[in-house]
Amino acid sequence: MYAARLYAARVRPYLATALFALHVVESRRVPTMAVDAHWRCYVSPAFVAATPVEELAGIWVHEVSHLLRDHHGRADRLAREHGLAGPADRLRINIAADCEINDDVYGDGLPVPGGVVLPSALNLRPGELMEEYLTGLRSVPAADQLAWSDCGSGADGLDREWDLGPDGAHGLSVQERDGIRFRVARGIVGAPGDAPRGWRRWAEEVSHPPQPWRELLGAAVRSAAFGAGVGSDYTYGRPARRSAGVPGVVLPSIRHRPPRVTVVVDTSGSVSDAELGSALLEVAAIVRAVGGRRDLVSVVSCDAAARVAAPLCRAEGIVLMGGGGTDLRSGFATALATGRAPDAVVVLTDGQTPWPARRPPCRTVVGLFPRPSVRGHDADPSWHGDTDPPAWARVVRIGDG
Repeated sequence: MYAARLYAARVRPYLATALFALHVVESRRVPTMAVDAHWRCYVSPAFVAATPVEELAGIWVHEVSHLLRDHHGRADRLAREHGLAGPADRLRINIAADCEINDDVYGDGLPVPGGVVLPSALNLRPGELMEEYLTGLRSVPAADQLAWSDCGSGADGLDREWDLGPDGAHGLSVQERDGIRFRVARGIVGAPGDAPRGWRRWAEEVSHPPQPWRELLGAAVRSAAFGAGVGSDYTYGRPARRSAGVPGVVLPSIRHRPPRVTVVVDTSGSVSDAELGSALLEVAAIVRAVGGRRDLVSVVSCDAAARVAAPLCRAEGIVLMGGGGTDLRSGFATALATGRAPDAVVVLTDGQTPWPARRPPCRTVVGLFPRPSVRGHDADPSWHGDTDPPAWARVVRIGDG
């Protein structure tokens, strides 16, 4: 087993960290080799004695691939969502997980053992994910003949009789497992080499996980509203302390005031009611971020023209009007034309709009509603602007993560 692991690390160096993190547990109840969610690898002595080292190396890579790709966690989610509770359901999940990884495991130094489950053998397309293969396996009778394919609870989330459980020896904590995944992913992203496309895709997702957009939007708004220089002005009402060092000269002190924020909400026909409802919730959160004062936050609803809504302190008090085409330039103009210029402008839009040619004299945050890749006139005939917000705006994609 240890010789096979060394061989696997030599032919798949980008997986070496994960391979050496697995702890081997001898078990005569395991048919071949299996893993659990705690990164233990259970092995049958009879199976090891009868299998060449090169094939064992491929099985090492196969089993650690289940753990790196979190197949047990994904299987549990699938089981909860679709009611897949029985052993036969978990078997299909195991086979679907095998289909996801086997295209990336074998070849280039790792021979394909007899009986390995490949998507082509089940008339399925290569390069898909476990969840996609599971749908196809519902209509594949041959899957019932693969009952010997048992990679353990680390592949399908269903506990086995040989599992040592969370309190057993040599198990890894959740933090340790995540750390291994992240190190492997960063290694693949930093030096992809000959890593298969499936591993590169996985590594990109792990090393750049989706961020919680609500937290990002809140942080962007706070940064814009409370950044250096925002809400600061000079006043002679209280002379600066440095005046004592300059006889005969009165120096002003700096006065800090709460920031003013104007929220421009895109109410054009391309923005749905659900998105407008989400916008109202975010406006309420912005109000709370600046202390909840009615005089500090105002809302501009804008389609092709802009309308100023009354200052607010609760989302329930906002009336949004619109439904036509989109031109957020009028929204910016209205926001900046008020008696007291805002310290920050927050725009909630789908991006199908022209943007101001010049940078506004205040910080700008754009909350961008998700849209499919088809943009422009094909998505909204009234839209005639650029696809992306300008470089001077801080952009947060709403709905990512």
